[in-house]
Amino acid sequence: MTKTVAPLAAAALLLTACTGQSSSSGGGDAGSGGTGKDKLVLGLTADMTGWDPSTAPDYQAWGYEAAYDTLTECNKDGSLAPAAATSWEISADKKSFTAHLRSGMKFSDGTPVTAETVKESFTPLAKTASDRYGGIKFDIPDPRTVTITWPDPQPLMSTRICTIELVSAKYLASKSRNTAPVGSGPYTYDAKASTAGSVYVLRKNPDFYDAKKYPYKTLELRVLSSATAALSALKTGQIDGTVVTADTYNEAKKTPNVNVLALESGVTAMMLTDHEGKKIPALKDIRVRKAMNMVFDRGLIASKLYKGLASPTYQFFNKQGAAYVKGSDPYPYNVAEAKKLMKEAGQEKGFTLTLPTMEGQAWTVLLPYVTQQLAELNIKVETKTLTGADAITNLLSGDYPAPMWTVGANADSIQDISIGVIPAGYWNVSHQPDATVEKYWKTIVNGSDSESKAAQQAIGKYVLDNAWYVPLVNPQVFYAYSDSVKIPESTDPNDAHPILRDFK
Repeated sequence: MTKTVAPLAAAALLLTACTGQSSSSGGGDAGSGGTGKDKLVLGLTADMTGWDPSTAPDYQAWGYEAAYDTLTECNKDGSLAPAAATSWEISADKKSFTAHLRSGMKFSDGTPVTAETVKESFTPLAKTASDRYGGIKFDIPDPRTVTITWPDPQPLMSTRICTIELVSAKYLASKSRNTAPVGSGPYTYDAKASTAGSVYVLRKNPDFYDAKKYPYKTLELRVLSSATAALSALKTGQIDGTVVTADTYNEAKKTPNVNVLALESGVTAMMLTDHEGKKIPALKDIRVRKAMNMVFDRGLIASKLYKGLASPTYQFFNKQGAAYVKGSDPYPYNVAEAKKLMKEAGQEKGFTLTLPTMEGQAWTVLLPYVTQQLAELNIKVETKTLTGADAITNLLSGDYPAPMWTVGANADSIQDISIGVIPAGYWNVSHQPDATVEKYWKTIVNGSDSESKAAQQAIGKYVLDNAWYVPLVNPQVFYAYSDSVKIPESTDPNDAHPILRDFK
């Protein structure tokens, strides 16, 4: 998911991240892998989009993490840790963030990191990401203190702050922003040793304030043509780690001296956003939505279709999130009961449901089973393949009011509520108002932490009780790495793969 671009582009990158598909515009040459703490060599199954942090994806973003620093680090639970800022305060009205910068920091072009450079890094976002940074203002009482203020309360203040890379004014004015990064991160880019589209080399910055977190003297990123090529490079010692897909998972697991880290990332669900039945009248009836939930054997999906590489789920939210409702599945697999509900709703004849798809989406393995099971309720599934530059726009347009996709499931429930539950959420594609959701969202925005958590739980129970989703599985994503590398845990807030500071 991109850090600073508009929601449609963010969704586009999220889609790629969740599929496990591989693409590349270059191929890495064979070479020696990492040796001891001298060099860490990671495979990229998708080429970098350039060095401009405003278009940097979170997925396979080790190069950006190396070159750039942020005000704070994002912890997995949604909290913040020190980075360029050693301390901070969030105002009681959730509108302002005041950061206190550490002294002596410099960008790789030699200019100092100051409160003014923080302002310069955030200012462009008011236009390029106005949905999250529109109308922001700055107060700079001294060179090491900056307050960023939004016109409205920000329940996702931590995410707004911790994902933005800091850059110098000199860099922002440069015409080579996309080819020559200028940051204050733990590494600096070695352009002479790099070949765009093939190999990117970065050298450790000895003056970085937290250099001990990054033990390798050199970071090398190699673009490989596919997940198969990346796994082959790992097996032969050319690289130290790479993303692997479900198709290459078993081979990776059987490879000597290779470890595989599995992470649950996102939830594959059908999102029944047409609660008012404007495009699909039957979806207005809660009995129909409940029946659609009860016609699927989630355990069978996880064990057979995903070969055990997924967990069955009946909720849209992460188990660690405040919106997750503890208890048993309210809609257990029961085709007979589902048919009874359809008859009670006067919908025993069913209806037609169009599911949008795109090439390379891992969740499409479900389509034959989904088609078969919904047919039990006389619901006819048709698919529409979306292609071209407008594919994401069409997907989220509302033309398909019950899309099935792999999305969200963040540990911070507020993120998933903001994209999939509130009317403005881009995955709530029908954008229909709901007084109950809006009431609880107002509490999340304006209330205390305890009031916010209670409101998140209330929203989780409300959408579960009203069957707004047909959640099916939490699919796993995989990262394979050599025994020469230690990864105690993945601290990636998106659960996509280990991030740079996780490699030891």
